[in-house]
Amino acid sequence: MADMIQAVTSIAAATARAKIFLLCLLAWASAPYTFAEAKAVPHALWADILQTYVSPGPQDVNRVDYSALKASDADREKLDIYIEAYSELDFGELTREERLAAWVNLYNAVTVRYIVGKYPVGTINPWYSRGPWRSIKVRAGGEEVSLHQIEHEILRKQWPDEPRLHYALNCASIGCPDLKTTPWRAETLEADLSAAARAYINHPRGVSPVGGSLRVSSIYKWYKEDFGGSETALIGHFLDYAEPSLAETIRKSPTISDYTYDWSLNGIEASS
Repeated sequence: MADMIQAVTSIAAATARAKIFLLCLLAWASAPYTFAEAKAVPHALWADILQTYVSPGPQDVNRVDYSALKASDADREKLDIYIEAYSELDFGELTREERLAAWVNLYNAVTVRYIVGKYPVGTINPWYSRGPWRSIKVRAGGEEVSLHQIEHEILRKQWPDEPRLHYALNCASIGCPDLKTTPWRAETLEADLSAAARAYINHPRGVSPVGGSLRVSSIYKWYKEDFGGSETALIGHFLDYAEPSLAETIRKSPTISDYTYDWSLNGIEASS
C-alpha cells in the first residue's frame, strides 16, 4: 500500500510539473521573458494573468478584472500553478535582485488570488477588521509564510534601505501603488522601482497639495521609518521623484497636514 501511495504521489508531482512546463511554453511565446528567468520561477504565467486582467482605469489607477478572472477556470489554475512554483524554490540560488522581484511577484499574485476567492467584495480591509494579511498564507522556499511575514519579516528586513519596495507591493486597494501590468524583473528592477515611485508620488493619492500644505498617503505614516523617519526626510524623498510643478509646490509648502488612504477595491466594477 505504501508503494502504491508513493507511486500515485510521484505521478501527481510529475503531472504538476508537466502542466507548469506546458503553460510556460505557451506564455513564453507571447511574453518577453528569457528561459533563464523561467527556470527559477515561471514569471511568464504571472505575466499572462497581468496582461489579461489588469488595465489602466479611471483616475489613472490600474484596475483588476477580478470577476473575469474568477470566471476563468483555466486562468485561475494558471495562477495556482504560478504560486505553487514558489513552494520549494531555493531563494538562496537567486541574485539579490531576483529575490526581491520574486517575493514581490508572489505577494501580489497571492493577494489577487485571495480577492478572487472572496469576490465579490468591496475592500480587502473592512473597517471592523485589522486586515487579512496575517491569515493569508502560502508555501514558499519550503515553509509556510503569511503575507504579513513576506512584507515585514522578509522584504523590509532583507532590504532595509529600499523604501521603494512599498511602491511594488499591491494590497488590492485604490490607495495603494498600482499593480503593474507586467511582472517585476531583476533586469529592470532599479528603473521600475524608480518609475513606480515617480508615478505614485505624482498622483494625488500619493502627494496632493491642499491649501498651504500637503495631504499624502498614509503609507508615509505607517512606514515613516523606512523613508528616513522624519517629515523632513519624507519631503526629501518626494522631491527626489516629483515632477517640476509638484516639486515647486512642495518647496513652497514643505509641511504635511494630513494622511489619507482609500481602501476601496481596485476592481473594474469599482470604476463603473
